[in-house]
Amino acid sequence: MSWGTELWDQYENLSLHTQKGIEFLERYGHFIRDRCAIEVEYAAKLRRLVKSYQPKKKEEEDYQYSPCRAFKMELNEVNDQAGQREVIAENLQANVLRELNILVKDFKEDRKKHLQEGARLMANLTGQIGNLERARKAYEKAFREAERAVENYQRADADLNLSRAEVEKQRMNMTLKTQQSEEAKTEYANQLQKTNDMQTLHYHTAMPEVFQHLQELDEKRIKNMRNYMLKSVEIERAVAPIIAQCLDGIEKAANEINEKKDTLLVIERYKSGFQPPGDFPFEDLSVAKTYDSNSQLSQPVMQPIHNHHLTAKGTVSGSKIKKRVGLFGIFSSNKKLIEVGIALKNNVAGYGDGAKEDCSDLPPNQRKKRLQQRLDEIQAKIQQETAARDGLMKMKGVYEQNPALGDPMSIEGQLNQSSNKLDKLGAELAKFQGYLEEAMRAGISLSSPSQAPRKPTSNGSATRPLSSRRSSHSGGEESLSRSASDSSVSNTNTNQSMHKKSAPGTPQPTHGPESGLGESRTSLPGSGGEEYYVDEIDAQPPLGTCRALYPFDATSEGSIPMYDGEELYMIELDQGDGWTRVRRISQPIEGFVPTSYIECHLYNT
Repeated sequence: MSWGTELWDQYENLSLHTQKGIEFLERYGHFIRDRCAIEVEYAAKLRRLVKSYQPKKKEEEDYQYSPCRAFKMELNEVNDQAGQREVIAENLQANVLRELNILVKDFKEDRKKHLQEGARLMANLTGQIGNLERARKAYEKAFREAERAVENYQRADADLNLSRAEVEKQRMNMTLKTQQSEEAKTEYANQLQKTNDMQTLHYHTAMPEVFQHLQELDEKRIKNMRNYMLKSVEIERAVAPIIAQCLDGIEKAANEINEKKDTLLVIERYKSGFQPPGDFPFEDLSVAKTYDSNSQLSQPVMQPIHNHHLTAKGTVSGSKIKKRVGLFGIFSSNKKLIEVGIALKNNVAGYGDGAKEDCSDLPPNQRKKRLQQRLDEIQAKIQQETAARDGLMKMKGVYEQNPALGDPMSIEGQLNQSSNKLDKLGAELAKFQGYLEEAMRAGISLSSPSQAPRKPTSNGSATRPLSSRRSSHSGGEESLSRSASDSSVSNTNTNQSMHKKSAPGTPQPTHGPESGLGESRTSLPGSGGEEYYVDEIDAQPPLGTCRALYPFDATSEGSIPMYDGEELYMIELDQGDGWTRVRRISQPIEGFVPTSYIECHLYNT
């Protein structure tokens, strides 16, 4: 089937049809262009989404749990999917959109050329038909005039009244008109033959050829439309396996989520190693009444009620405890106290916590975990350094066998450095192995039912922070100089601890039991003979509140125990020695706790 034979008279309709076809192909190109833009935008939004949900540095510890790891893997897979969407957009632009735009441009130019040829042929045929019509009209006019001349001659010849000259005139006119009629007839016949030939050529050869070109152009447009659609499918299908792999990766990550392992990880991460508290003792108030030496009944001494989420060690009441005086009264003003409180907040927040090398400031289980991590790091360094030393020794052997390759003595310095590093790492490994063995022994002792109170430190100073914190105002120059010495030592320890980054630690006491306390001692029922300090109630207004970040077992005289999360009043701020005086909210009991174990909140006033 051909347009030239079947649609020989539909030139205008074919022109309009091809125009619409090219416009449709151009519209499909706009669709591909807009789709590429959407794919690129979608990929960019996916990448922004993945970036916004990437774990922060402070959240990296939480990503040891299987749901967090699975979510991180899903983020990576979604990011890969975004890359595949970008690949689709790039291939569509390069292999479809660019070719399609070129093809549309070529189609427009070819159609315009073919239509111009058809218009020329149509104009030629129309012109020839016009010439034929004019020739026919001229022949018709000449024929009519010739007929009238013949009639005039015949009438003149029959009329006897006319002269011979008049008749001859009519005869000559008839002859002229007849000749003109024959010439017009001949011209008309020529134009008719020419027009018929041109029309036959036009409708059977010239215009069918033009229509054939237009038909081929339209078929080529349709075929390319199909090819571009198939190519778009191939482009997307090419990345489908990769996208499927991404989905398989997400599915695999989801299947790796294990609630039991995460439960064990939580236990391993947060287990302190402390034993649960014992039972609450019965407090017999009748036993608390005491009599003086004259057998006169004195006021009963009320025993404090202890929260046995803690270990029942020595506590201090808040009665008649004078406000501490720092070095030459530096910390005596409220303004200085607030500044120290701000510094304390920064310390608690982790800006300057003084961690210990043996991790003794951590709970037992966390201490063992941290020491084991440190041992693993040291062993990895030892293996790395050993491999480097072995490589140097092999290189030295090669140099000794073939001096042309290098000087064996040039390796000696590196071998000595490697040996020194290995010696240092070995010493550090032995040291931390000792720390770990000590932590294991300490964990075993903590797990025993009867826990003995701690002994004084090795330097002979008792672990009693209260003796270094509470002083009498009647001490004169001696107490003032001792206070200055204490502050200088404490400030030195604080400055050194500011350079370390680790878990909070219990401050080491720096003073012995020399300074008088002025408290009366009594034993609580059921306390196993452990002494608590109780004074008259003369409570100071609190400077703020604090919350226990870790449980604290009061092993020092003058300190009080606390459990994790307990809320306390803050009575005096840390003066630089690592201890803060607090008071229980529910009971009038005061004492000292490690500053690094609490989170402080000062009142605005």
